Order: sequence, then C-alpha cells, then structure tokens
Amino acid sequence: MRSEQRRGISAAVISAVFLGLTPIFGKQAIIWGFSPIAVVALRTSFATLLLLTLILIFKREYFYIFPLGLAGCALAGAINGIGSLFYYMALGRLSASVGHLLYSLYPVFVVIWLLLDRQAPTRLTLIRIVLATMAIILIANVNNGGIDMTGVTMMLIASALYALHLPVNQRVLYEVPAPTVTLYTLLFMSAIVVPAYFLFDHQWPIGDVVWWPVIGLTLVTFLSRLTLFFGVKHIGGLQTALLGLGELVITVGLGLIWLNEELSLLQWIGVAGLIVSLLLVRFEKKKVINRPGGWLSWIRPSQQLPPDIPWGPHT
Repeated sequence: MRSEQRRGISAAVISAVFLGLTPIFGKQAIIWGFSPIAVVALRTSFATLLLLTLILIFKREYFYIFPLGLAGCALAGAINGIGSLFYYMALGRLSASVGHLLYSLYPVFVVIWLLLDRQAPTRLTLIRIVLATMAIILIANVNNGGIDMTGVTMMLIASALYALHLPVNQRVLYEVPAPTVTLYTLLFMSAIVVPAYFLFDHQWPIGDVVWWPVIGLTLVTFLSRLTLFFGVKHIGGLQTALLGLGELVITVGLGLIWLNEELSLLQWIGVAGLIVSLLLVRFEKKKVINRPGGWLSWIRPSQQLPPDIPWGPHT
C-alpha cells in the first residue's frame, strides 16, 4: 500500500470518528431547545468562520482556486447545505442512532452518482457495499414500535445529497488542496443554511442557553470536513464513504456508554459485518481516475497560469 493511500485511509478514518459524534451533539442541542435549522446554521457558520480565520492568519495561499473549481465547490456546498437541513430536521423526528444509521446508506448513493460520472466500482468494492448494507439493515433494527416515515424520508434524502457532494468535490480535489475545498464548500453551505434559518425558522431556545453541544458540533464539523476532503483527495469519494461507515461504530459505542442503549444479537452481528467491510479496504486497488465525458467533466482547471498574486499558489 502506497504512503499516499495510507494517508488517505487515515484521514478518512479520523473523519469517521468526528462524524460519529455529530448525531450525539446535534440531538443533544435539539433536546436542549435549539431548533434543527438553528443547529445546522450555527454549526456550519461557526465552522466556516473558524477555518476562514485560520487560513487568513496562517495560510493565505489556500484562498486561490480556479474558477470552475470554485463553481464545483459552490455546487457541492449547495447540495450539502440542503442535505444538512434535511438531516437535522430528520434528527428532530428520529432518535440519533436510528437516524444516523439510515443516513449511513450513503455509500450506495455514491456508487450511483459515480456510475453517472463513468467511474465503475471494483468487484471488491461492490462486495463491501453489499456487506455494509446488510450490516446496516441489521444494526438499524432498533425500533420495535412505530417509526416516523417523514423523518425516514428526510434522512434518506440527506444521505443521497451527502453522497452527491462527494464526487463533485472529488473532481475539484484533483487540482486543489483539501483546505481550500473545505473552505469554499463550507462558505457555500453557510450561504444556504443561514438564510434558511432566518426565512423559515428564526426560533431561539427559551431560558438559559446551553452552548456546549453546539460548540462540540462546530469543532467536529470543522475537523471532519478537513479530514474528509483529504481522504477524498487521496483515495477517492467511494472509498472514503465506505471507511466513513466507521462513524457507526462511534455512534453505537457512545449510545451504549452515554445513552445506556443496548444491542441485540442481530445488531452485534451487523456491527461485526460492518467492521469486516471496513477492514477490506486494505485490499482495494488504487482509486479510479475520472474518465473523460462524465457528467462532472466540466470541473477542470484552465490551461492558463494562475494570476501572480501574493496569496496565489507558488511552486
């Protein structure tokens, strides 16, 4: 396994750890009075401001991006912003574990989007997807009573949109550093979710406001995005998505320790199957290079040299 691939796998695994904390912090913030749209608006805008400040102070060269790359980030940010609204609205109707387990079907959607972009998965990847999907079905058997189908539908829409933004950003990441893609994607996500809060929600918790879940959610959003796009850059969107399923282990583990949840025998079998799917990444071949003519082939850098500006790229 090449060092670049190892770094990509490590980044994807670290991203999964942070993403596994997302439903815990998000659900806690909703329970303590924040509306779902307020949660997504606060965490996205705070994470954007944090990254913007760090780049402005320490790494201004990361501001440079070619125009079509910026357009790709705008598309990915808009898609992911809308998906985030659906995710947190669904989280307001479902338990954290059930909601996030449904959301974790996104690798299946990633395969569909990549096929449209002329990127065929390997046979091992398909086996891992089938194994992971079966594992998720077993793990998701946690609700013996009725389930909110509106919440389920919202979460599946969020999953499909999250999956869609990965191949879009994968195209941009062939030519642009991960921090740059993270910054502009978060900026365009904020441009979606913040106006949505003021237009459709603008509710605020009554009484004393408890901020630590929102702060925790901001930090995991900031860190998970950086590591997510670093992983996509080095091992591709599909492999990053499959490794990202490791976040379920974090969510389930925290559910056992923090929320005193219990798992049945079938659910433990599902967890074991998911872990096997994750470990099989070691035998994956090098990421597939984009073939010409895919639906995202328009996202490519200009042949002209970048402008000679102080904070532009330097060789």
